[in-house]
Amino acid sequence: MNKIILADNQAIFRAGTAKILAMEDDFRIIAQCPDSDRLYQAIDAFRGVVLMFAATLKTDLKMLMDRIASAGSRSIAILENNDSPQPYLSAGVEGLVYRNVSGSSLLDCARRVAGGERFQQPATGNFELLEEDAVGARVRDRLTSKEMKIVALITQGCKNKEIAIRLGTTEQVVKNYLRSIYDKTGVSDRLELALFTMHHKILAEAAAAVGDQMMQVV
Repeated sequence: MNKIILADNQAIFRAGTAKILAMEDDFRIIAQCPDSDRLYQAIDAFRGVVLMFAATLKTDLKMLMDRIASAGSRSIAILENNDSPQPYLSAGVEGLVYRNVSGSSLLDCARRVAGGERFQQPATGNFELLEEDAVGARVRDRLTSKEMKIVALITQGCKNKEIAIRLGTTEQVVKNYLRSIYDKTGVSDRLELALFTMHHKILAEAAAAVGDQMMQVV
């Protein structure tokens, strides 16, 4: 059994990664950490594990790698799509993946690192980025302004009741909008919707802009 510590300050991604790992019989998530303090506590508490940590935690890389080595554990860094891998490779991180990693590649990385190997996801090529942006643009253009507001709130982790209050409507109306959004994006639940949004840059930027506008109104 491969024991995993999952550290990511982006709750939606942490939940998505946990969902992928939980479906496999050879992985067990023993700790989930939303910040650096809890990350270090988990490293000290569990030895000989695989640590998946997000670059967005902005923790001191040398200190982190020293603590991981002292615990006899191995590491996988989850980078933002435009991050350079070099600092992490130089620091001795055994596995490197990006936010846009597929579920199968994430599992492959985790298994290889747990088995003592190294793994680096190739950086996304320009053609792939353009293709992803085209999908994001098509979905963005299909969503109504109200639907985009709901997408923005979903990516912020809001539940239906919170969304209804923010939009001055009812939970049933929000559910109706969500069904329409799911049809337009090809997803089946709010977690998949959040991950789909964040994996498509143009759609993610549009949702973030709408979210910022809503915050200013509040």
